[in-house]
Amino acid sequence: MKSPKGIVVAGLGGGSGKSVVSVGLVALLAGEGHHVVPFKKGPDYIDAGWLSLAAGRPCFNLDPYLMQEEAMLASFAEHGRSADFIIVEGNRGLYDGVDAGGTYSTAELASRLGLPILLVVDCTKTTRTVAALVLGCKMLDPGVDIAGVVLNRIGSSRHESVVREAVEKYAGVPVVGAIRRLKRDIFPMRHLGVTPFQEYDGAEEAISLLAETVARSLDVVAVKSLMPKPPMPKQKQTAVCADAAGKVRIGVVRDAAFQFYYPENLLALQELGAELVDINSLTEKKLPKIDALYIGGGFPETSAGLLAANVSFRSSIREEVEHGLPVYAECGGLIYLGEKICLDGRDYPLVGIFPVHFTLEKKPQAHGYTVLTARAGNPFYPVGTEIKGHEFRYSRVAHWQGSVADLAFDMKRGVGFAAGGDGLVYKNVLALYAHVHAVGTPEWARALVAKAREYAASR
Repeated sequence: MKSPKGIVVAGLGGGSGKSVVSVGLVALLAGEGHHVVPFKKGPDYIDAGWLSLAAGRPCFNLDPYLMQEEAMLASFAEHGRSADFIIVEGNRGLYDGVDAGGTYSTAELASRLGLPILLVVDCTKTTRTVAALVLGCKMLDPGVDIAGVVLNRIGSSRHESVVREAVEKYAGVPVVGAIRRLKRDIFPMRHLGVTPFQEYDGAEEAISLLAETVARSLDVVAVKSLMPKPPMPKQKQTAVCADAAGKVRIGVVRDAAFQFYYPENLLALQELGAELVDINSLTEKKLPKIDALYIGGGFPETSAGLLAANVSFRSSIREEVEHGLPVYAECGGLIYLGEKICLDGRDYPLVGIFPVHFTLEKKPQAHGYTVLTARAGNPFYPVGTEIKGHEFRYSRVAHWQGSVADLAFDMKRGVGFAAGGDGLVYKNVLALYAHVHAVGTPEWARALVAKAREYAASR
């Protein structure tokens, strides 16, 4: 059995350069022929997508807020035990969590995984102060192992020399790399953060450039030497019930408009006996024969014209919904099932299951973790079920011909759809702003597969 080596790449804050280092390091190691398994801390689809592209295999998420610790560590072991190298990219700043104590931070996650930190520091217009920042991180929690530092956005050889000497002298942490200011931004930003690789023209070239940057700028041999073999809990034998009632076909809308799917969610459906059918809402004329439909989040706003133009596909969804097709939709999927979205003064017709008009704002309308309790009947969660999720959106409800009392969930945390509630229901359709993760909400996959079996048996 392999004994993988691993490290957590962290920064002092968002935009520090940890994605440049993480994605570049993953791409470099994979290019050397190593089996690299990437993980992304927290709820994230876009950074995870880039890490997946760099590794040539799925990137999995680790979220100590959404997941019970035992389940999270089991997922880490299950997906990481076959690797040569495990690279975990943190989120936000090293010690940033949900409170002043740093609960659920990247530092806390690294300690739970038994992995050291490779700290990326933005050195723009600063020298010796970088040493103070690194020393502060080192001393804030002596139990956190900051094993090495990468200096980012270095301006010159002298700049690098002064910062390197200060960090190693005063903070006592080795500097294992220095990245010069890049001539262009490899990860251009837009309203939800980094542009997804699916919509990035030249994504493969960007991955190659990041690998070359890491090879040129980091002492990769030294970085490898910092990586220990993390403790891996023994794999538990779980009962397999996938064939108990035969396969069901669950459609997954995956295209430029809908990209936000956790690999663990899709694997959970497959493990329970679902055959996943990829569907392109932009080009296909109608739904294929399926027993349930899963529409994740994404950017329907950037493909609104194509979505609106595919009239036959939208009509086929409405027709199948009227026949009782189970549909689970999250965020972008919720928007798609509305009547229309208004962008820059122009209306784009959508599926029309729910009498809702959406629009897009310049500032986030919701951002963070959510906690929801099912208060009304819906196709997937019994009344009283509490689920944890997350939301990040710039869209808002511009017009809705409905009642708050009809929303399926109460929001204990987060914004939701409207007035402290979330979850629109029509027949076997549930559409909500909250995203869930199957490791943290295992009942989600069981409910969707069960509903698909029920629908298949009724036809």
